[in-house]
This record gives sequence, C-alpha cells and structure tokens, in this order.
Amino acid sequence: MIPVAFDYQRATSVDDAIAKLTASGGKAIAGGHSLVPLMKLRLSEPGTLVDISKIPGLSGVKEAGGKIEIGATTTHAEIAGSKLLRDKCPILAEAAAEIGDPQVRNRGTIGGSLAHADPASDLPAVAIALDADIQIKGRSGARTVKAAAFFRGFYDVDLAAGELIVAVHVTPVRSAAYAKLHQRASHYAIVGAAVALDVKGGVIQSARVGLTGATTHAIRLAGVEKALAGKKADGVAAAVASAAGEAGDLNADLHASADYRKAMIPVFVKRAVERALARG
Repeated sequence: MIPVAFDYQRATSVDDAIAKLTASGGKAIAGGHSLVPLMKLRLSEPGTLVDISKIPGLSGVKEAGGKIEIGATTTHAEIAGSKLLRDKCPILAEAAAEIGDPQVRNRGTIGGSLAHADPASDLPAVAIALDADIQIKGRSGARTVKAAAFFRGFYDVDLAAGELIVAVHVTPVRSAAYAKLHQRASHYAIVGAAVALDVKGGVIQSARVGLTGATTHAIRLAGVEKALAGKKADGVAAAVASAAGEAGDLNADLHASADYRKAMIPVFVKRAVERALARG
C-alpha cells in the first residue's frame, strides 16, 4: 500500500527536532524500519515526518564515567560491530547482530527500536536486563527513564508527544547473554530472553532477566531473578521453571500459540543464563 500524503522536514539539532515535532504534531524518523511499514499499512498516518538521522552527535558508541553511551540514531550494524561493546558488553553487540537482515541492521536504529517497542523486538529485553537508562529530551527539558519502566504495554512507552530518545546508557556487563527463538522470515523473536548476571566463584549473586516476544511488551521477570540468586549452573533449570507463569497472558498468532510460547520461555531463559554463566 501507499502511505497518505505527508510533509517532510529535516532537523539540524535535537532542539530543532523537538521544535518541529511540537509545531507539527508529527513523528520522528531515523532509519524508518519501524515507522514506514506502519505507514504503508496505514496503521500510522502522521501529517509530518521529522528526519533526525543527520543530527550531529546523536549517533555513536562511547565510554565515559564507567558507563557506555549509545546515541539514539546509532544503527544496529554499528552496535553489532562496536569493539567497545564486543569487549565490555557483548550482549548488546550479539543481540543487534541478530536483528532482521543486513538492510534492517544498516538502517534501523536503537532509538527507533526502543521507541517503537514492537512486542517481538530484541533490544527492549536487552535494555531491561542491562538496567539501561533511557535519556529523553522534550520541550520541558531532559529526563531519564529506566528501561523496565519505559515499556508499558502494546506499542506503548513512556514517551510523550514532542519528546525524543537521545541516548541509552548502560553499565558494562560481560556475564550477560541473549537467546531467542526467531521467526525464520523476519528474525523477530517468538520468544527472546536477555539475562545479565553478577557471578562470583561460579555462584549467581544477582540476576536481571528481560523477556520479549511472548507478551504485549518486553517485561522483567523479577521472580526468576530472585530464584536464580545463590544458584550454580546445576540449579538453573529449577530456578527458571516458573518463568512462563510469571509472564502472565501470552501472545498467540500465526507464528506460535500461547501454549508453545509457554513451553519455550523457560527453555530460552535457561539458555541465556547458561551462556551468561559461561562468561562469568
């Protein structure tokens, strides 16, 4: 299908983008791999698109003050290829490398993925597992939201009209991994589990677990996190057995039934935990 007619504006700075979005009531676009398909299906009909892809300083991966900052317009390919992330926070690079296909990875951006919050996208679960800080800016100023609180429901996030994600901040974690059962054509997650661990002497001290693909939005599995604390590798299976029950109502579609997802959730949470432990 063809989208409805729209006005196109290119922003030269974050402040300029916010002003243009506020004045027009339009939507921001960077890579376009989240928004354009919805426009072609006429599920989204913005009157104005504000292009933020060329704003200086809004992309890139850097380390400062013990944190890693990823600019909102950083592409999945740039994240997958980042030596800094591969060395210090490999879960991000590995998850980005599994997104879609080369065309999607070279155009899609981390900010767009998080703001769009597709129920089957990969990075929201990874952001939750890493306890990421999502930096947002709007007319009222800047604010920061934890990833676990940012995703609120079906395509629903804590982002007001006229606001932009400008960066994502994470603390480097090596003992972390992402495992997913993917739909073969799109590579979207039917079930995806992201796990970040604090491991000492082969024992899990604490854990953070993010789940995607299974419910209306990416969620944190706090009960599984509690069950994993104090466990060694041989106790992982029992600790994650309740993961599906904690997830609540599960998605059912042409790719997988709710029952199938229920069966796969503990399998892929366990795989993610085991991969993370192997790095500990």
